[in-house]
Amino acid sequence: MSYLRYLFTSLFVLFSFSASASAKPIVLQGAMDIEVNYMVEQLKDARAVTFGSWTFWKGTIDNYPVVVSRTEVGIANASASTTLAIEKFSPEMIVNQGTSGGHDPELYRGDIVLATKSFNMGANRSEFSKEEEGIQPEKWKNFTVTMRLREDNKLIEHDAFYSAPDLVDFAYENVKHPGKGKVVKGVIGTADEWNREVARINWLHKTYQTAAEEMESSSAALVAEAYKVPFIGIRILSNTDLHNQDFDPETAVTNQKYVIDFVKQWIAKQK
Repeated sequence: MSYLRYLFTSLFVLFSFSASASAKPIVLQGAMDIEVNYMVEQLKDARAVTFGSWTFWKGTIDNYPVVVSRTEVGIANASASTTLAIEKFSPEMIVNQGTSGGHDPELYRGDIVLATKSFNMGANRSEFSKEEEGIQPEKWKNFTVTMRLREDNKLIEHDAFYSAPDLVDFAYENVKHPGKGKVVKGVIGTADEWNREVARINWLHKTYQTAAEEMESSSAALVAEAYKVPFIGIRILSNTDLHNQDFDPETAVTNQKYVIDFVKQWIAKQK
């Protein structure tokens, strides 16, 4: 009986290893070293590979393949690194995570936003006005042409890119904040901007219902949508001028802890 038990156990382990090895990986993104270092440390047998300017670390978490991607900062970098991630690794899902600036007066540094959607907040169009009328940014309108995708040879305009609702709900219902703060669902505004004018922040929040701003999510989400890869954005408020709270780098680690817990619980659900 002991031999049969040993044989059964060995076959089970072999089958489990083969299944996990053949599974599509989860890609975890962060723009800066402080936004990826903790996640890389959680990988078993991490191996780095670089394509152009973008580095990826391949490994496993709980015997499931995971790739950590340092996208670098900004819209162009996020698009390029996400395209590479999909082409090179064929992921099961993409999690774009990291720090952000607060837009919602109800949120404070350390709070986590699960992006129901993200959009290119920096794409604006102004109507003609004479020089003497000056600059009137409050009249600018979001320019959705930058969020077009060609589908079946037709251009489709997107007003935003939506995180997979089941991933958002799963995170919201199952993953607890690893520190002090709350977890909410909200809108993420993406732009190559760092807004610190409180009046403009308030205007963006009122106009677009933004919870936070950052520089990568909607670009990564655009590429994920083009390839039909499930996507979720997870951002922590690292600073908010609405409450005079400056940037705290430790929030980057807190958010990575939340993301790793999300990944582990999602993996456990698949077994």
